[in-house]
Amino acid sequence: MQPDLAGIPPVHVNLATRAVVGDALTRTAQMFGARTAVVDGGREVTYRELDETSNALAHALLDTGLTRQQPVAMLMRNTWQFVATYFACAKSALVAMPVNIALSPDDIAWILRDAGVTTIVADAAALPLLETFLAGEHPELTVVAVGESAPGTVGDLDVIDWDEFAARGSRTAVEVIVEDRDTVQCLYTSGTTSRPKGVLVSHVSVLVGGMTNALQIGHSWGADPSTLVNVLPLFHTTALNTLVLPVLFTGGAVVLHAQFDPAAILADIEHHSATHLMLLPIMYRALIAARGEIGAGLPSVRRAVYAMAPMPAELLDQVDELFPNASVILGSGQTEVVPATVLQWEEHRHTKANSWGPATPTVRIGIMDSEGSLVPDGDTGEIVYRGPHVASGYWNNPDANRAAFAHGWFHSGDIGHLDDEQVVWFTDRLKDIIKSGGENVSSVDVERVVTSAPGVAECSIVGVPDQRWGEAVCAVVVANDPAAVDDEFAARVIAHAKSNLAGFQVPKRVVVVDSLPKTATGKTRKHALRAQLAN
Repeated sequence: MQPDLAGIPPVHVNLATRAVVGDALTRTAQMFGARTAVVDGGREVTYRELDETSNALAHALLDTGLTRQQPVAMLMRNTWQFVATYFACAKSALVAMPVNIALSPDDIAWILRDAGVTTIVADAAALPLLETFLAGEHPELTVVAVGESAPGTVGDLDVIDWDEFAARGSRTAVEVIVEDRDTVQCLYTSGTTSRPKGVLVSHVSVLVGGMTNALQIGHSWGADPSTLVNVLPLFHTTALNTLVLPVLFTGGAVVLHAQFDPAAILADIEHHSATHLMLLPIMYRALIAARGEIGAGLPSVRRAVYAMAPMPAELLDQVDELFPNASVILGSGQTEVVPATVLQWEEHRHTKANSWGPATPTVRIGIMDSEGSLVPDGDTGEIVYRGPHVASGYWNNPDANRAAFAHGWFHSGDIGHLDDEQVVWFTDRLKDIIKSGGENVSSVDVERVVTSAPGVAECSIVGVPDQRWGEAVCAVVVANDPAAVDDEFAARVIAHAKSNLAGFQVPKRVVVVDSLPKTATGKTRKHALRAQLAN
């Protein structure tokens, strides 16, 4: 059955019925216009200002001649202008394309060419990253720069000041057709083994994922709004989709940090009575070190989420002490399936601390064997997903799409199993499983143990070619105190591993380094470690 909509302008039906990201901000601004939406250093931006500025930017972008579903590249740090630009794209049926500014100019140039970008919004400090792209063939470009120090030109192109550009547009509502399944964002994956892949995500995926996160993380719509302190980069799905958008969808405040400064983070938690926080384990360790004697702790925090790496039990206990009223839980997900897809329940913190937790309410998870069949609970296989969180597909990559959607599920590339309570237990990335002496070794299981060894601050486990074992388990570690590393340090780490792991899991070698190679979001670049060790 379908309604007869003859004689009704399509845009009117669309405006009245759609589920899209831009409208979420409009609703929140109507309800809580005078509330602070974003704190960016000394600048506090209200919901009304954020909504009206994103309207103006949307009008200005459309006035340049951009049409539906064209990408707008964003080379930007964590600023309120980033948030406004993202919503401007959402309101105008354009595609927000945040680019990882930690990538090399060559990778950035490849991404911009692959996406066919004609409009770039960039921080003044990021403009030099465009030099490789501009040196090659490129279409006619519009370049908009944020910051008082922005030059008037980049290459042979004129640069438009962001404030001036926004002032060109009307601050009134943008009434254009935006479909639920239109692409709202394109985030390129890190490309650890090949060129990055552009992940296309729809409005409904971001909206459903965001509201589900709000439900799971504990954001309320009403007189008790959340306050999130966020330092993770907004060009990554974790900060954008898991953390910031759910707060803005529900009327809370986001306190942005462009870089990790433990003292500044602690000060803002106290000053703004922050309720929510998500950091990497090494960041929590730095907060505890900066806090010194914890004493009464920081009682305003209700949720302290961690991700990207295991958290040793002793560190979890210290985080409990620092945030005495918070549930400290693990969240997981990936760019292709709007995170969080799994999230520990509060009770799992103590009963199943090493698990990923169960699926969120709007995601279905299965475990699949190599033949495309779902396996029983307890059996190990590839973690696969169904539901509105799943991306629409990869841009310009049909082969990757065929592999990703095989058998009617999205294939994550992660290995794990479900227990009888439907809690997900992650084994490893498929590409990071170590095959040693005929056994499959989970790097994650070994990392969890080695990281808890005395004197170890961080650890990454990789397999290196070995004539006897095929691959040998190698521990690459960062010491808590480099000056304390002596000739017996590696032996102590291996002894700790032997007392907590099966023999085939114990590292055959320990390499001490000053730091681990990381992505901008804190994941260890294991392909880089393997290459270094091979050389």
